[in-house]
Amino acid sequence: MKYIVTGCDGKLGGRIAENMINSTSVENLIFTCPDPQRIAEQTQTRWKNLGVQIRTANYDNYHEMVNSFAGGDRILIVSGVLIGEKRVRQHRNVIDAAISAGVKHITYISFLGASDPKYAHVYVTPDHTATEKYLIEMCASVGIEFNIMRNNLYMENYLTTSVMLALISDNKWYTTAGEGKATYIAKDDSALAATALLLGAGESNKAYNITGQESISQRDICKIVSEVSGINFEYCPVSKEDFFEYLDSIGIPRDTDQDFSHSPVPWCGNDMVTNEASIAEGLMDVKSNDFERLTLQKAKTAKELAPEFSYIWQENVKCWKDIR
Repeated sequence: MKYIVTGCDGKLGGRIAENMINSTSVENLIFTCPDPQRIAEQTQTRWKNLGVQIRTANYDNYHEMVNSFAGGDRILIVSGVLIGEKRVRQHRNVIDAAISAGVKHITYISFLGASDPKYAHVYVTPDHTATEKYLIEMCASVGIEFNIMRNNLYMENYLTTSVMLALISDNKWYTTAGEGKATYIAKDDSALAATALLLGAGESNKAYNITGQESISQRDICKIVSEVSGINFEYCPVSKEDFFEYLDSIGIPRDTDQDFSHSPVPWCGNDMVTNEASIAEGLMDVKSNDFERLTLQKAKTAKELAPEFSYIWQENVKCWKDIR
């Protein structure tokens, strides 16, 4: 059995890649990304010395992906970074290429609520809705199996980016999350669940909601960070309009295809505003035991994770490129 991990140059794909190295024979592993030179040289060398195959697979290049996926039996598709029709087109390319290459099982990393119309106004959701629909239809038409993994919001974002933006803003923590709660998931935990699905832990043709074990508000996260850091961060819930104005003022573009050269974060205002507003709406407070069933572990909590990111305030990090 040969396993393919796409997006292995990213923070989620990289975690999944390392998990796979520790979970199966390395000669059965194919790691892909748009440009392998983005992978740290030390990591590339270690993977190659272990016997991992590293291949180029750009989501815009169907024929390249067919060649790169050749010989693989099961593939895990990490979703692309663009938002909108471009990303949907890329995801279709990956699915088509995997099928053409002879892959027998596809796991796609989606987002919470992708199958529920109540989430359609959340900026990133329609792309996942369209991709899930296409994946299900294509797998049914050719007789191969799939799994869908729907992540909740990543806990790390609120222990790194939110803290970083507060440091930029006189220790004021602005958000549209209000007093809403969410079952945030740690990226390490998301990677564990994805690894389990890639290795076959899931039931065929089933979707899984990957959520944390605790329902917690951003106000509570802000309080935890204040206690751990010794910095008195002020929690400041604001309207969508005021949050957009704030994000504009610190150089964060509204959309993913705009100029990010002066942005302190790698995502856009529409993404941040609607994601956090969905917390206030109660859409991210979803309880599921899927993570524990797949991994046989308990998901990490905010209190457990917060000390891991102490360097953010200790080093006064103010740009996403410095987040480790």
